[in-house]
Amino acid sequence: MKAEIIYSLTSDFEQAAHQHDGVEYWYARELQNLLGYAQWRNFATVIEKAKTACSTAGQEVHDHFADVSKMVGIGSGTEREIEDIMLTRYACYLTAQNGDPRKEEIAFAMSYFAVQTRKQELLEARIQAVERLQAREKLSLSEKELSGIIYEKGADEQGFARIRSKGDKVLFGGYSTKDMKKKLNVPDSRPLADFLPTITIKAKDFANEITNFNIKKDDVRGESAITSEHEASNSTVRKALLERGIKPENLPPDEDIKKVQRRLQSEEKKALKGTKKLKRPNEKP
Repeated sequence: MKAEIIYSLTSDFEQAAHQHDGVEYWYARELQNLLGYAQWRNFATVIEKAKTACSTAGQEVHDHFADVSKMVGIGSGTEREIEDIMLTRYACYLTAQNGDPRKEEIAFAMSYFAVQTRKQELLEARIQAVERLQAREKLSLSEKELSGIIYEKGADEQGFARIRSKGDKVLFGGYSTKDMKKKLNVPDSRPLADFLPTITIKAKDFANEITNFNIKKDDVRGESAITSEHEASNSTVRKALLERGIKPENLPPDEDIKKVQRRLQSEEKKALKGTKKLKRPNEKP
């Protein structure tokens, strides 16, 4: 996520914040727009999931989600009453965590509400880590789909490993999966992707998606034919990277994805542990 986008979103989220008895909170209907949801009914479903997560975490739901009513203008100087929800920072974080991960606003919000400080560099670093985790999870899904398709089309688990390795060899300019592990000092027992930078993880995922699509579209069968298709997909992706001056085999390794995940989880627990609770207001806002 670009720095200017982070700056703009930070400003939007800060301007939407409210205070009540010293507790910072956001209105759900305002957060709905900030998180890119057009329909309230869709966003209300996300909030219900967040409430469940709050309860599962041992927190009192009403301490973080407070139902309120407020008047809104509907034109011609008239108003009507609508239901809304006051959300603490913790409630907002849980809501973002249960939102649509494809939305750029969701990735930002998860970090914004987990980081108490507004320091731009901390937000940027954390968002980059979250985006890498999301990319890795998406790669796992496309690999799982490819594995399932390969099995259906006449190859076995060993065949999938061979096909994936040959795809890697094309993507990395002649370096096999084993070669890249050695080059990047990746332990034999760990997946190569756990140590790749985000751009390479996304490249591998895109190649998988192309392969999956074409195998199903053209009913490609047999290990040899599927291998050729996967090599062609990786060749296409590599060509795009090279045109932009990126050689994936020359990029340095990134931090172990498991360490990144543990660090983010630890930071979230520390930041949200002392979150303040709402006191339900007596009057309508």
